[in-house]
Amino acid sequence: MVEVICDTNFLIHLATNRIKNLDNLDVEIGQITFVVPQVVKNELFDLEKKPEKKQEIELTLNYIKKFKIIPILGSFADKELIEYVSNNRAIVATMDKELKKQIKNNGSSIMSFSNNKIILES
Repeated sequence: MVEVICDTNFLIHLATNRIKNLDNLDVEIGQITFVVPQVVKNELFDLEKKPEKKQEIELTLNYIKKFKIIPILGSFADKELIEYVSNNRAIVATMDKELKKQIKNNGSSIMSFSNNKIILES
């Protein structure tokens, strides 16, 4: 079982869109489990306070209730994720182009979306 570290925008997309291949990820990619860094959960709580985001953030927080929370702390999720992967090889789930580039430069892999399907980028 491989843990995939999710960033904020990935989780919002995962929770609020119908993902076509979610049920057969273990066949396509292998056994994975999504984990949520504490810094990302904190970002979601901050976003929930914005009226225009409230509904999708509530859906996201509800969706991730059973996800394992991992102790990656800090004030800015992208910075903390980059720091984490520079010390630990990991798969990070994100849609952020700049973050993808920096994670790949650190030798880690990316999970993202393409046409509402989850894909693994090397």
